[in-house]
Amino acid sequence: MELLLFILPVFFALSVLIVPKSGVRAYGIIGSLAVLGVVIACMMQYNNDGTIHFFGSNKEWLPETGITLSFGYDGISLIMLLLTAVLVPLVLVSNFKNELAENRLFTSMVFFMQLGLIGVFISMDGLWFYVFWEITLIPIFLISWWFGAPERKAALMKFFIYTFVGSLAMLAALIGIKVNAAHAASFYIEDLKAVVFTSKAACWLALGFFLAFAIKIPIFPFHTWQPDTYTKSPMAGTMLLSGIMLKMALYGMIRWMIPLFPEAMSCLQYPVIVLATIGVVYGAIIAIKQKDMKRVFAFASMSHVGLIAAAIMTWDFDALSGSMVQIVNHGLVAVGLFLAVEIIERRTGTRNLADLGGYAKQAPKFAFWFAVLAFASVSVPLTSGFIGEFLMLKGIVSFDMIIGIIAGTTLIFGAVYTFRAYQLSMFGPVTRSEFPDLHWSELIVLAIIILAVVILGVYPAAITDFVNPSLKIVLQTLSTPSGL
Repeated sequence: MELLLFILPVFFALSVLIVPKSGVRAYGIIGSLAVLGVVIACMMQYNNDGTIHFFGSNKEWLPETGITLSFGYDGISLIMLLLTAVLVPLVLVSNFKNELAENRLFTSMVFFMQLGLIGVFISMDGLWFYVFWEITLIPIFLISWWFGAPERKAALMKFFIYTFVGSLAMLAALIGIKVNAAHAASFYIEDLKAVVFTSKAACWLALGFFLAFAIKIPIFPFHTWQPDTYTKSPMAGTMLLSGIMLKMALYGMIRWMIPLFPEAMSCLQYPVIVLATIGVVYGAIIAIKQKDMKRVFAFASMSHVGLIAAAIMTWDFDALSGSMVQIVNHGLVAVGLFLAVEIIERRTGTRNLADLGGYAKQAPKFAFWFAVLAFASVSVPLTSGFIGEFLMLKGIVSFDMIIGIIAGTTLIFGAVYTFRAYQLSMFGPVTRSEFPDLHWSELIVLAIIILAVVILGVYPAAITDFVNPSLKIVLQTLSTPSGL
């Protein structure tokens, strides 16, 4: 059954190209729901003991290269798979009214991107992880290149160059592990983790992974590609980037970077936490000053994921558990917020906050759901963001109180830029004579997102109980002799 995780996205990506134009919308949604069904089935059959359930062969596929067909999943991987499988149909449904939704190439690229994401989350071989990491870049680049804003090309070339350079750095690090004096037997994750490095060698090799992940997240100062790329991409591309794609890097930190190079924590931990914390504050302050609503939430995204990255680098159990909750929360809320921006832009033709206002009277349903989404974004109690940020900040404060206090300012800044955007767009003088309320497709997506955020806020154990056994095993990395 696990092979369907690969087969279904490929099948739907290719078959949608011959589907009549009038049926593309429904076909894409059906295909994405089929993938979701397989993921749920995998979760139901998983024995949640924290170990990795393998369904590939750990034997070398190409003996001369050390590449194995090692694929599998644990609680961490399954949560990432579920997030991906939930958000893809939500993105497709949210674009139901757009002409883009009936474009065969767009839908095909979404499925190819889903294939890459699934591969990233279930690859237990370093080179396969790299291959699928690269695969995700191609479809999202093409989606943005083909369907983005007219002035998109410069921003997208910058995005491509940044991410490609980061990927090459990660590939160089993988090769470095293999050719090291105490080289790994293969690229199988356990063989890579078994290699013991000097602290200096580990730091240099870990930097290759860190560069790839820092660009994708992004962490300050590797963020300069993000605002323009988010702004120039079509809204569906922005949703895929912020909701799912950047989560690959956060997952990569937990699964690959730290477990492979525990010896590098002594030289990387503090600098990375400092850079991530700078990004938290910088992104929030810049978000407050933005006039373009899409850029507000682009910089807000940078601030939120910077906090997750800092929490992961503390390598504290509670912080890691909170990070997994926040990864899911951010994926849901980011898609919801960018959908809200899309709803406004579809009806008004602008995202400029100075030209917006008064829509709460004209579209009360939209105003309500947008308000709930805004509260979820600032992590009020009974939303999934609350427990996630609480656990993360607890871990960061335990690591360094000053950094924790600085990182905690995200709660204040987040409320400022979120409610500023809401107030300027929803209240004040009416700027348009007509602003239609929510279409059924928009209402469904917003309702599902809010329902999920509230359920996980009331019962976060749905995530923490599922990932904690796997996190305990991963945390043992720094408890082994090679990690001391």
